[in-house]
Amino acid sequence: MKATLKYLAGIAGPSGYGSKTTAEQATRDFSNSFNSHLTAIITGATSGIGAETARVLAKRGVRIVIPARDLKKAEIVKEFIQKESPMAEIILLEIDLSSFASIYRFCAEFLSLELPLHILINNAGKFSQKLEFSEDKIEMTFATNYLGHFLLTELLLEKMVETAEATGIQGRIVNVTSVVHNWVKRDQFRFCKLLNPKNYYNGTSAYARSKLANILHAKELSRQLKARNANVAINAVHPGIVKTGIIRDHKGFITDSLYFMASKLLKSTSQGAATTCYVALSPQTEGITGKYFADCNGSHCSVLANDETVAHKLWKGTRVLIHRRLLPPVN
Repeated sequence: MKATLKYLAGIAGPSGYGSKTTAEQATRDFSNSFNSHLTAIITGATSGIGAETARVLAKRGVRIVIPARDLKKAEIVKEFIQKESPMAEIILLEIDLSSFASIYRFCAEFLSLELPLHILINNAGKFSQKLEFSEDKIEMTFATNYLGHFLLTELLLEKMVETAEATGIQGRIVNVTSVVHNWVKRDQFRFCKLLNPKNYYNGTSAYARSKLANILHAKELSRQLKARNANVAINAVHPGIVKTGIIRDHKGFITDSLYFMASKLLKSTSQGAATTCYVALSPQTEGITGKYFADCNGSHCSVLANDETVAHKLWKGTRVLIHRRLLPPVN
């Protein structure tokens, strides 16, 4: 109850920010001259909190790379950002996060640009009411939200490590997750069923499992990066319940009247992007890794999300799956 009241009142936490903080407020003290040396990749940046994250980071001087399935939508976002920040450098590249082959092509294209990579924000989110499968024959929500971002991170990780070594600037990976990860029970989280839920499918449950996987990915990769003394941090963030397309996709899960009442408590898009921008740029989060953030402050995730054995098992199973389907590098 105390936490709920704190959220509703927007009371600031130890960081000085809270649930009502906007992305611009969370980054207003950051130096544009320093940020002009940074390059960030932001998935899901053609709408919602991803687009707001791109806008605010660009306003702070960061070079932005937007991977997008729909390049026309990405171009509209680029024009909008550059209207406000004419000097912003925005690069658009094509990707379908549900496709391993498309992710390989994107990474090959990005790496060919020979740019540094300081920030990777795994923001894109998919919610499917009906059971759908990717071209790799994997359940679509899990393929997009977790597997796609896992592979993207895997293929770009060495570039981030190299950039950090060359510049002395800590690399930062941000996995955007959700508080609904708390709904997942241990017996519901089995890798084979996540890939192909044959007998029973529920869109909300599938979404929650994918978001739990995003946190476990951050936990395990953080452990590995620390073990190799790499100057790259990875954290998971819950943006809050935001007025975005994913919420609208939950029609049927909640009634119209409940949606109307709940919408009065939802965050704005700018408030939803605040925690991502804070974790990606703030000097306060320097050196912090393997953590879960909400409302621009460290927070608590579920017991299952903190289970190191589950995190390692998921990482190992994912690696086996990806390497079985490993494609030759794209020229």
